[in-house]
Parts: sequence; structure tokens; C-alpha cells
Amino acid sequence: MTPTTPRGVIAAIATAVDSDGDPDCTRTIALARYLLAQGCDGLNVLGTTGEATSFSLAQRMTVMSAYRAAGLPLERCMVGTGAAALADAVALTAHAARLGFGGALLLPPFYYKDIAADGLFDYAQRIVAATAATPIPIYLYHFPALSTVPWPLALVARLITAFGERIRGLKDSSGDMDYARAAAELSPAFDVFPADEGTLLETHAGRFAGCISATVNLNADLCARACHHGDAQALAQAVAIRRLLEGKPLVAGVKALLAHVHADPEWARPAPPLTALSAADRATVIAGYDRARASAVA
Repeated sequence: MTPTTPRGVIAAIATAVDSDGDPDCTRTIALARYLLAQGCDGLNVLGTTGEATSFSLAQRMTVMSAYRAAGLPLERCMVGTGAAALADAVALTAHAARLGFGGALLLPPFYYKDIAADGLFDYAQRIVAATAATPIPIYLYHFPALSTVPWPLALVARLITAFGERIRGLKDSSGDMDYARAAAELSPAFDVFPADEGTLLETHAGRFAGCISATVNLNADLCARACHHGDAQALAQAVAIRRLLEGKPLVAGVKALLAHVHADPEWARPAPPLTALSAADRATVIAGYDRARASAVA
């Protein structure tokens, strides 16, 4: 059965960028359709891989609105609405709610460091209150390696207690599986999504709600087989594709392979300040991807 909330295999979908650095909504929507057809249960729009923090408030809203205009199943999509400024986060979350997205993925305010738990609680509380009339589910985005601001487990538990199912889940990009598993135990109604497709057999067994991964842009069909059928061989092939980008700039690597897969060099362009993958790295990952795909077919 197709989920009516974001669950299962979710691609942290890339955002195409034109030569002026603006989001290319036509290419992005085409990729969204492709990924859903390849087996994605949902999409994470404008996350880290989607380069949300490189776009203005207006640009982010334009991308969000393009998904709605295209008639995509927004109830199966969560969209990044976190921002350093509370007013921006409120505006983005409210816009997502009006459009009908299935969830808002909330990066913590990321400029000030060592933020007190009470400050993070207030940030979340104000967003919950501002969207009470259109109560979009909120998913916390835990990625301390980039944001340097975590969502501590004690605070997550406090938010669940205070706001119930408005705090619907968490995307864990920390790589700390002890954290992810502990978060999944906080409440039966709290959905946790590790950012590594290597956990999909645990999803199949019921521990996690799914995974949200950048490399699902490249291996969605394999991930779907692992998640929904417990296919360990497909999972191994999906993980092999993921490993091609280890030690390389992730967004640039994903975009280089999207350009290869879709025979469209425009996909290779990230938004400033990121730069395209080097020619040497591009050749390496393309050769590795083609080998992995040949193995998957075999």
C-alpha cells in the first residue's frame, strides 16, 4: 500500500540549478517524478542535498510551490523549513502547510553554537504555535556535523510530551546509530529516519519508519527492494553505490552522477558556494556507478 505520510524509502532529492544560480524547477520536478516511478515512497524536498540553505526565502517558496503546481503527492513529501531566523522558519513552515506537504523538516537555528535546550524548545514551540491553524507535522533534522547544533534526545522527548503528534519524527544524519535507535524508542508514534540506506533491513523489520538519503537519488529501485522485500542483495548493491561518494563532496557527487544517469550535464551544477565535482573524481564515481549497476542487472 502506498503510504499517505512520508515513510519508507525517501530520496533527499537534489535541486537543479540554472546558470544564474536559481533553482531550475522544470528539471527538479522531472527528477521527482522519476524517483517516485523508480520506487521512492516519498521525497525530502529542500534538505541538505537539495541545497536549501543556499537559496533565498523566495527561491525556497518557489520550489515548494512548483511541487504543488506539478500535482505531485505532497502528502508523501516532507520539505526543509528550518532557518537561522525564526521568522523565516515560520514563513517557510506555514507555506509548506498551506501547500499540503506531509511534513516540515526542521533544521535547528544554526548560527549560534551551544544553544540552551530552552532556546531550542522556544524556537520549536513558536513554529508549532504559528502553524496551529494548519497543523503540519514537524520532523526534527538532526545533523550536528553541519549545523553544529544537535537535537538532544532529552529535548526531543520534551517536545513530544509538550506537542504530541505535531512532533512527528526525526531525520538522523549524525551517523550515530545508538542515537537513532534511542530516538525510535521515545514514542510509538515518533518516526525516525536514519540517513543511510544501509539501515533499510531494520526498517523492513519495523525498527525505523524508513531512510532519507542523498544517494537514493541514484539507487531508489534497489532501496525499494531492500525496504519492502528484505532483499539483502539489493541492499548491498545500493550501499555500494553510496560508498562511491565517501570522502567526496556529497552534493557535488550526487549531481555529477545525476548528470551521468540522465545524460544531462546541466545537473552537475551546484549552487554557490558549492562547486562541481573535479574531473578526476567525476570519472571515478561514474566508472564505479556503471560497475555497480552492471552488477545489479546481473
